[in-house]
Amino acid sequence: MYAVVSTGGKQYKLTQGEILRVEKLDAEEGASVELDKVLMIADGDKINIGSPLVEGGKVTAVVKAHGRAKKVEIMKFRRRKHHQKRTGHRQYYTEIEVTGITG
Repeated sequence: MYAVVSTGGKQYKLTQGEILRVEKLDAEEGASVELDKVLMIADGDKINIGSPLVEGGKVTAVVKAHGRAKKVEIMKFRRRKHHQKRTGHRQYYTEIEVTGITG
């Protein structure tokens, strides 16, 4: 059984017991989180596709940790102009473990 969920502007394919990193969620470590933007639920041959969301579909998860991803370095360079600029960015994430899929 798996579900396709939308959170943080991205879509994820989730199965029960899976651990993954999503965009930062406002929840403390150890707290339970419900992801209610379920786009699809599949259980063997039985597939339930929402339009756009599955009614009554819900994925529950437990927050494992919060953190920041590896640094992405940005380099801007103009040739022959004696100009270069370096910046970096580290995106915040929340690590969750899927505990249940209903719908």
